[in-house]
Amino acid sequence: MNSQEILKQIHQTKFLLSAPTFKLCPEDTGFEVAFAGRSNAGKSSAINTITHQKQLARSSKTPGRTQMINFFTVGDEQARIVDLPGYGYAAVPESMKIKWQKELEDYLVSRQSLAGLVLMTDIRHPLKYFDEQMLHWAKDGKLPVHVLLTKSDKLKRGAQKSALLATKKQLEVLDLPFSIQLFSALKKEGMDELALVLGDWLHLTPSDKHHLSPSNTDIFGENE
Repeated sequence: MNSQEILKQIHQTKFLLSAPTFKLCPEDTGFEVAFAGRSNAGKSSAINTITHQKQLARSSKTPGRTQMINFFTVGDEQARIVDLPGYGYAAVPESMKIKWQKELEDYLVSRQSLAGLVLMTDIRHPLKYFDEQMLHWAKDGKLPVHVLLTKSDKLKRGAQKSALLATKKQLEVLDLPFSIQLFSALKKEGMDELALVLGDWLHLTPSDKHHLSPSNTDIFGENE
């Protein structure tokens, strides 16, 4: 299957449920891919763009206030996309931050069906403190990570390449399997690359056909 065939499957994504805590997540079977990112990193836009649905993932008018783990099925309930709560928004009470840091850690480290983490970070402000914390939890959970440098249309080509290289260097220090790409929901750029990752992790396509060859995507780490 090529990326366009995978995208056709992903376009069939449907809402399953919202879990207020890790303990209320669906049965831990099948394969899940979690989408995470700071508030305003473009997480909802990325999910809506890749699924070709304008309102599937809804962003709160008050960033950081939507504290639910949202599950979506891709074809059947054994393949799921998971929208994790946004983080890093200053106006959220400290007690809520601490609670959700624990919930996110439990999910990333303990969820057996979790096949990979898609971490979204604004290309203009990549990898802040809590992004790195998410990466450390992914490492603890032995998860591969695919980083989307979102809103890439905000920078010119040269600045995009510089941000890509700088972020790669940050990730290499963490010593975990990762891949990274440019992504623009507005311009619909990076769709094929992301589709190939999702197809592999959700087992929508045989794993031996997972090759990220486009020029603005790179794979690093011990992904064997």
